[in-house]
Amino acid sequence: MLSALSLVPWALAGLGIGYFNDGRGAMINGAVYGFVLSFAFMCAGYKGAPPLLTRVPFFLQLGVIGAVCGFALGNLGFLFKRVLVARKG
Repeated sequence: MLSALSLVPWALAGLGIGYFNDGRGAMINGAVYGFVLSFAFMCAGYKGAPPLLTRVPFFLQLGVIGAVCGFALGNLGFLFKRVLVARKG
């Protein structure tokens, strides 16, 4: 069983995506990152009796939730960079 602490490195990666992209890139890349990470994690961890193909629609829905989280983390990373640049200059 995974603990909530296992999400910390993935959240830091999402913040890093936003930090190293411009505003629009942070949104798009963050959302893609969140979707792919969530969907791949669900598929890789699936050990149920029914075929994986029957679970894909549900995993896609969870991927959309991951995309929303990745979108938010990407934006936060970009805003963090803007705050740091504003303080320097």
